[in-house]
Amino acid sequence: MNKIVSAFSALAATAMLAGAVEAADLVIYTSQPNEDAQATVDGFKAANPGLEVEWVRDGTPKIMAKLMAEIEAGNPVADILLIADTVTLERMKQAGQLMAYKSPEAQNFDAALYDADGHYYSTKLITTGIMYNTQAGMKPTSWKDLTKAEAKGLVAMPSPLTSGAALIHAQTLAGVDSLGWDYYRSLKDNGAVASGGNGAVLKSVASGEKAYGMVVDYMPIREKAKGAPVEFVFPEEGVSAVTEPVAILSSTEHADAAKKFIDYILSEEGQKVQLGLGYIPARNGLGVPKGFPARDQIKVLPIDAADALKTSEEDLKTFSDIFGTAG
Repeated sequence: MNKIVSAFSALAATAMLAGAVEAADLVIYTSQPNEDAQATVDGFKAANPGLEVEWVRDGTPKIMAKLMAEIEAGNPVADILLIADTVTLERMKQAGQLMAYKSPEAQNFDAALYDADGHYYSTKLITTGIMYNTQAGMKPTSWKDLTKAEAKGLVAMPSPLTSGAALIHAQTLAGVDSLGWDYYRSLKDNGAVASGGNGAVLKSVASGEKAYGMVVDYMPIREKAKGAPVEFVFPEEGVSAVTEPVAILSSTEHADAAKKFIDYILSEEGQKVQLGLGYIPARNGLGVPKGFPARDQIKVLPIDAADALKTSEEDLKTFSDIFGTAG
């Protein structure tokens, strides 16, 4: 009987959620952490009183699987997509699934940080660099330091097979003449381990299980502020970046509200929310969070979303050939 009641309650809760989403003026699908998503939505609602907003959060692969299933069924629920990387949105652009909207706020962004046709816009810079445990014998300054004897068997990294940011990172470094895929072969030869996502790398290095890790910037910087024995380095060659782009679904029935959301999150006000959450804003002129070097000291390595999309499957295969298929 309890199981029947539980099942009924679950169905009722699902129906209530569906009803709330359908009644909203704007529905956002996002991979932002819950706290970040709520802060973003709260800021938007404060700037646009009277608009009802619902948001659904999951990791990028799962939120995309949900959205693609809805599109396949002819009933996409989301109006706005706010996820990790531009490559996924470039794929949707090419499939005709995104609406073009040229926001007036784009003039405050570097041209490389948004689609020229207005299909998607970067909202922040989340870079991948090197973290190390303060008890480590070497203080790395270069990506190549992770291939040295001092780092043998002591390096952890997220796997591109399970992390979209890790795939972007691998594709970015593979495009650097002095690194390339030979760099990843050297990492493998030096005993580096590629598995799971960024959170697993953070835990491994902070605990001392590994001495060094490739990881997204805000994680170790936040943990250091809490007292964890870690440091984060922006390597001299430069860093990769995912930019958490935002886009409007071409199927939206709430285009006006969706455009207002784009304008808000790109505005100085909206970008200050992201800064307050501990991220580097994509908008120019707003500085960086505490613990980061000045933005002009952070060298972001280039990546072309369209090119990365074309080579994604081949790049995943190359990585698997080097490190194995375990993600």
